[in-house]
Amino acid sequence: MSKFIKGVTALLLMISILGLGVPSQVIAQMPPEWQPWTTYRVGDRVTYQGAVYQCIQGHTSQPGWEPPNVPALWQPVSGATATPTQTSTPGVTSTPTRTATPSGATPTPTRTPTAPPSGGCAPAWDPNRIYVAGDLASYNGVNYQAAYWTQGQRPDLHSGPPGSGQPWIPLGACRGTPTSGATVTPTRTPTPGVTPTPTRTPTPGVTATPTRTPTPGPTATPTRTPTPPPSTDSVIVGYFVQWGIYARNYHVKNIVTSGSASKLTHINYAFANVDSSGRVVLGDPYADIDRFYDAAYSVDGQPDCWDPGCLRGNFNQLRKLKAMYPHLKILLSVGGWTWSTNFGVAARNPQAFADSAYALIHDPRWAGLFDGIDIDWEYPNACGLTCDNSGPEAFKNLMAALRARFGPNFLITAAVPAGYDKINAADYAGAAQYVDWYNIMTYDFFGAWDPDGPTAYHAPLYNWPQIPTPNYYADYAVQLYKSKGIPASKLVLGVPFYGRGWTGVPAGNTNGLGQPATGPAPGTYEQGIEDYKVLRNAPGAVYYGAGTMHKYDGTRFWSYDDPISLAGKQAYRRSQGMRGVMFWELSGDTADGELITALYNNR
Repeated sequence: MSKFIKGVTALLLMISILGLGVPSQVIAQMPPEWQPWTTYRVGDRVTYQGAVYQCIQGHTSQPGWEPPNVPALWQPVSGATATPTQTSTPGVTSTPTRTATPSGATPTPTRTPTAPPSGGCAPAWDPNRIYVAGDLASYNGVNYQAAYWTQGQRPDLHSGPPGSGQPWIPLGACRGTPTSGATVTPTRTPTPGVTPTPTRTPTPGVTATPTRTPTPGPTATPTRTPTPPPSTDSVIVGYFVQWGIYARNYHVKNIVTSGSASKLTHINYAFANVDSSGRVVLGDPYADIDRFYDAAYSVDGQPDCWDPGCLRGNFNQLRKLKAMYPHLKILLSVGGWTWSTNFGVAARNPQAFADSAYALIHDPRWAGLFDGIDIDWEYPNACGLTCDNSGPEAFKNLMAALRARFGPNFLITAAVPAGYDKINAADYAGAAQYVDWYNIMTYDFFGAWDPDGPTAYHAPLYNWPQIPTPNYYADYAVQLYKSKGIPASKLVLGVPFYGRGWTGVPAGNTNGLGQPATGPAPGTYEQGIEDYKVLRNAPGAVYYGAGTMHKYDGTRFWSYDDPISLAGKQAYRRSQGMRGVMFWELSGDTADGELITALYNNR
């Protein structure tokens, strides 16, 4: 029995003792109190703040979806007041009842929308604003109320009566000139859970299937540290993969034609390799410096030359791109999932590694192209494709050697893990003094390398009830890094431009989430993985949760991010004072840069 029911029972018994004659059967007739993270079916009844509501659309509740806030899901039972005021009984002190909140989460206050003046128009709908349940907006002389979280969905095109599932509920015609939109409501940030359990975090975009690492012992929940004001110079970092020029047919010119070049601040070129002697070398010399680009495929419409000493390939195209977009910074990314094996060798002689990186980046053939270096070691003193036993200081020593060799004005960044076991395996806090920022790989938490499921979000921002491995979500990783003393201004949130999926998935009562599967869903280049540009047009219904989303068509389950969920992640990133956002990788976006536009518009 919930705390609320116990409190009401005690109160009614007290009233009965005072002789006020409340019938005992009233207690038995009270529906259970509304709870978050609970599955409700059509017809279910709950009590919330003294009022009774009936479910009109099946769903799994979340904080912020309290019945008065979401008329698309709940309707007050006849005779009940949507937002009642609790009155005290003579002789009894009324104690406010708190809505139960899942462990570690911050209670979400009930929103009471302010109605516009009678017949007047609410603030004009703003496509860039985030609206939550109860918010009001007007469009073309009609008032609307938000049924749930929405952004960029025009009310006249996405509205319907309560229970329709549409994000907007029409309230009728209005008169007068609407005022400008209100301040965006910040995204709630729940506290991480309390039972750390590790999970592997593979590098995105690779074909190898990683091996799960053993589960270490429990680690204390990180203490949330105060968040500084959001940075005014946020970054948008995108990875360009050298192999994208082959089967994917994605070239540097596509960064321009998609409109992405003007919205990016940094491009990480993936990857340079680490050879068996621990030196940095080109990863694919043909793609990097030799492929010929004719006028049609060249960034500036000018073909490459064949003369001796001419630079061709991606490096020449990136050099032309920088000339067209001088604000862009290019970093050479070293390693990745497949090419991290020899970082352990490099760690034995950090100075030699740094010298080789310096020589490669300052090669006279492309000198001036790279503004920085990005280290993608998967993973220091932990297991990735292979296991490293260099010790917790190895990563710090490597970054210190790079900073000493390149000096204070050269960008040095690193792609770092999101699994707490790997975060705790190396001294990322000690190395932070040498880097400009860390790109946290907050994706690939779960995927079809577990072919039989359970299905799960692969890039969750927050915890959710069916999470297969506790504490494997982005906010937990962010708070853990911050608890180690790493400034939020040196943390960049990673987001995927691709999805991970399963097939043979039953619906259950969760629209496929947390269900068993028969195997990975078919993908264009690899089973269980697919680009956003393909998934956006795939069949199925979309469901949002845990700060991300999934699509389910009755048998196939795909977890990925879209413009709506990315807007929410940018809001989270701003609320945490983080440096910016990073994504893997450019070729997964649409031809017109739909995802990067969402990141840019919500920066």
